[in-house]
Amino acid sequence: MGHENVTEFTLPGLFTDEHMKVACFVLFLLCYIEILSGNMLILLTIRGSCLSEQSMYFFLSYLPLMDVCFTSTVAPKLITDLLAQQKTISYNSCMAQMFSAHFFGATEICSYDCYAAICRPLHYMVIMNRQVCYVLVMASAMGAFSHSIIQLLIIIGLPFCTPSQIDHYFCNVFPLLKLTSMDTRLWVIAIITTTGVLSILTFVALVISYIIILSTLRTHSSKVRRKALSTCGSHITVIFRFFLPLIFTYVPMADSVRNDKVFAMFYTMIAPMFNPLIYTLRNTDMKNATRKVWG
Repeated sequence: MGHENVTEFTLPGLFTDEHMKVACFVLFLLCYIEILSGNMLILLTIRGSCLSEQSMYFFLSYLPLMDVCFTSTVAPKLITDLLAQQKTISYNSCMAQMFSAHFFGATEICSYDCYAAICRPLHYMVIMNRQVCYVLVMASAMGAFSHSIIQLLIIIGLPFCTPSQIDHYFCNVFPLLKLTSMDTRLWVIAIITTTGVLSILTFVALVISYIIILSTLRTHSSKVRRKALSTCGSHITVIFRFFLPLIFTYVPMADSVRNDKVFAMFYTMIAPMFNPLIYTLRNTDMKNATRKVWG
């Protein structure tokens, strides 16, 4: 295997300034606690109320679970490294982190797709039943697993150069490709094809789904239209905040990979932190269920 001479990698992280590191340690720790508590609150509220019987909320309960799992593959290492002297990660841990991040990220992408697909007014209750929901969840997981295995197989076959310093705060595909002496143009195309195109197609499909949803509301009352616009507007905000940084990362334009760490902060920390607020504060059903379950 190409990694025989490399047993660990160095992760320099986001900052070199010591004062900045302490401040960011506190900030990121608070953000991570908010991500865990906020998303688990949504999950437990849906599962503990009658909302779980509805297909729409069945899928919505998977989004916070994927947010927690996805962020947990990255955040603990990011936070502890801010105060650590030796910012290293073993080869096996690096590969596991990369696989997990791609698996949970791809599952979340598919969950967004399923959630939007069954949110069409007046139709999803007829189309969707619990068996179909489970099939879609399993299909999402299998698709995400296949995607992650492809990324892993690409990386584990490469010889890495020393010093093995990854220019990132977690093990990601493009920063790892920079450490090899091989010509990686074909692998870059493969990654763009698998991850970049998946992100773009899902993003376009989601936007079209919400356009269709809004277009079907022209015949409804103004009260229904206002409620739908409010809900869809908040959901579209979530989608843009998650997918646009993902697209800019995995469909690199010129030297855009230099901003990889900045883009990654949006889909690993910022989006999972704001999602609970958007899905609860702008949703009447969720607010009522929260009062009943926790009141």
